[in-house]
Amino acid sequence: MRSCGIVVEYNPFHNGHRYHAQMARKLSGADVVVAVMSGNFLQRGEPAIIDKWARAKAALQNGVDLVVELPFSWAVQSADYFAKGSIKLLQALNCDALCFGTDSGSQFDYAAYGRFFIEEKTAIDQLFHELPIGWSYPEKMAEVVSRLYPKAQDFPPNHILGLSYAKENALYEHPMEIFPLVRKDQGYHDESLIVDQFASATGIRQAVLADENVSSFVPTETLEELSATHISWTDLWPFLNYQLRASSLASLREIYQMREGLEHRLIEQEADSFSKYLQIISTKRYTQPRLQRLLTYVLLQITEAEIKKEQENSMLHILGFTEKGQAFLNEKKKQFSLPVAAKIGQQEKEKHFLTYRADQIYQLVHPKEQTIGRFPIRA
Repeated sequence: MRSCGIVVEYNPFHNGHRYHAQMARKLSGADVVVAVMSGNFLQRGEPAIIDKWARAKAALQNGVDLVVELPFSWAVQSADYFAKGSIKLLQALNCDALCFGTDSGSQFDYAAYGRFFIEEKTAIDQLFHELPIGWSYPEKMAEVVSRLYPKAQDFPPNHILGLSYAKENALYEHPMEIFPLVRKDQGYHDESLIVDQFASATGIRQAVLADENVSSFVPTETLEELSATHISWTDLWPFLNYQLRASSLASLREIYQMREGLEHRLIEQEADSFSKYLQIISTKRYTQPRLQRLLTYVLLQITEAEIKKEQENSMLHILGFTEKGQAFLNEKKKQFSLPVAAKIGQQEKEKHFLTYRADQIYQLVHPKEQTIGRFPIRA
C-alpha cells in the first residue's frame, strides 16, 4: 500500500485540514494517508483547544486513515526539532510521500532545498553563528537562507516548517517524495472568518472563545466537541501562576530552555491573567511562541535531561485508524523501525513519561481526557 504522511496539529480540525488530507491522497497517489499529530500541547506552546482523541476522531472521519501521536518532547519545540521528530516517525512508518501545507505561492523546490542544506551545512552553521546574538532563531534562519539560497526568501510560518521538513527528510537514505500544497484563502495566523470559505485554525479559535458561530468552517465532529468544551491558557493560568510563585530562581534555572537569565524576568513580573502576563514578559528578542513554550516547560517542570530521555525512547503511539489504516498497519508493521503502542501501559508510560505528564496536567482542566489503557479509535 502506498502511503503519504502529513504532519498536523488540528487545533481544531477544520475544512482546510479535510482539504489537505484529500489533496495529499490525490497528489501523491496514496492508498493511505498517515497523520503524525501533536498531543494535548502544541508547537507554539499552548494547550489544544480540544483533546487529542477528539481531534484524531475528527481526522479519521474526514480523510485521514491513521493517526500517530507526536510525543511532547518533539511537539512543543521550535520548527527544526518539531520537524525532526515528525519526520522521524513518518520514516519509521515507511511512508512513501510527504505532503505539507505552505504559504509560499511560488513553485519552490523543497527537495532541492533539502539537498542544499545537507551539502552546505558547514557554511550555513558558520553564517548562523556570525549573526547578532539578539536575533531570534527564525530571524537568523531567514537571513542565512536568503543569503545562501536566494530562491527561498519568502518566510511565512508554514514555509519555515516546510523548509525544516525538507532538510530533515533529506538526511535519510530513502527520502519521502515531497508534495507541497499551497494554502487556500486564509493565512496561517489570519484571525478573520470568511463565510462559506476556509478559515485558519487561529481565526476559528478566536471566534470560539468569543462565542461566535464557526459552523461554516469545521466538520460536525469538531463543532460538537467545541460546543461541549474548549481549553485555553486561561484555564491553565492558575496552575502556571502557582508554579511561578512557588519556584525559586535556582529551580527555574533548571527548566528546559531557560537561558540568559530569563528566570529573573519570569519571577519578577506578575499579572492577573495569562494574556497580560505574556504581554508583559514578551520582547522583540523573546517572541511569544518561544515564551509560551518556555512557560509550558515551567508548568510541567521539565528539564533538558527529561526531554532527551523521552526523545531517545521514541515509539509509535496509535491514536486511531480506519479500515484502510488497519490494513496498512497489518501489512507494514514488521517493517517499522520503532515499536508500536496500541495503548499506553506502564512500560509505555515510562518511555513517554513527558507525554503522560502533559496529559495529566491537561486532565486538570479537561476531566474526560485519559490515556492509560485507552485503545485506538476505530473509524
